[in-house]
Amino acid sequence: MARLGDWLEPHPHGIYVRPADAWVDPSRPEARALVTHGHADHARGGHGEVWATPETLAIMAARYGEQTGRPVGYGESVRLGEVDVGFVPAGHVLGSAQIVLDFRGERIVVSGDYKRRPDPTCAPFEPVGCDVFVTEATFALPVFRHPETGDEIDKLIAALHANPDRCVLVGAYALGKAQRVIAELRARGHEAPIYIHGALARLCELYADHGVRLGELLPATGAAKKDVAGHVVLCPPGALNDRWSRRLPDPITAMASGWMRIRQRARQKNVELPLILSDHADWDELCDTLLELSPREVWVTHGREEALVHWCAMRQMKAKPLHLAGFEDEDD
Repeated sequence: MARLGDWLEPHPHGIYVRPADAWVDPSRPEARALVTHGHADHARGGHGEVWATPETLAIMAARYGEQTGRPVGYGESVRLGEVDVGFVPAGHVLGSAQIVLDFRGERIVVSGDYKRRPDPTCAPFEPVGCDVFVTEATFALPVFRHPETGDEIDKLIAALHANPDRCVLVGAYALGKAQRVIAELRARGHEAPIYIHGALARLCELYADHGVRLGELLPATGAAKKDVAGHVVLCPPGALNDRWSRRLPDPITAMASGWMRIRQRARQKNVELPLILSDHADWDELCDTLLELSPREVWVTHGREEALVHWCAMRQMKAKPLHLAGFEDEDD
């Protein structure tokens, strides 16, 4: 008897869909890649052809140059070899998708990275019933329970108002996190100009071109200290403590990341204002998603795999780790 999902082959560098002759999120160049989203640990350049949402292809073009792209919109289905392939929202970043694979009566959903919370910058996660659900496990430990997004943004606004002679410098990843922080600030009524590091400008423009309301953004480099005082400034995490940040008016150093739940991480990065804001599902959301979908098998990848596999075993849910390599925390 054939084993469930035996037509998918997990390899350290990606998942090979044999009857489609395609790879999901391969970490090295392949002839045909199905890409869940634009973060660099999932979307690499150099593939022969890339099947992804139009937004993900636009992000890859901005990062790697034009790709040989095959756009697939949400809700569309394409036939690759013997497999029907669909893309549905993952709620992670702009254009992020779960890849739905149907072959000979079996359905496998490769979720990529996902979150279950509302996000003004991307389409919400769409649950899809399936036989096998391939889930991430970035925050798959009970310690990771993310607070309400609005409460974290309110902490940022309160720090700004309490220190009008300073600025709040927020470290945020260039794709997804930076735009989400800006959009969440706008949603809380913060309409003042926001200053951004030059490394964030291109992707902020891309988001705005795709209809995400970011408001007035100004370049932080070269701005006078008196002009930046009393404002939010966004930069890549690596710029928080480098020479660039010393030009700012006594910045309150913040960082937006799910890892800010761990105090030692905040101390290591000299973060004064940790903002627990993640684009990944937390422990409860991962578990609730598995209960909601109730697949016949759960395959767990990139993260705290063993903890989630153990949780499944305690509930008589068949699960296994995939041990894929090359997935990092660019998007936490």
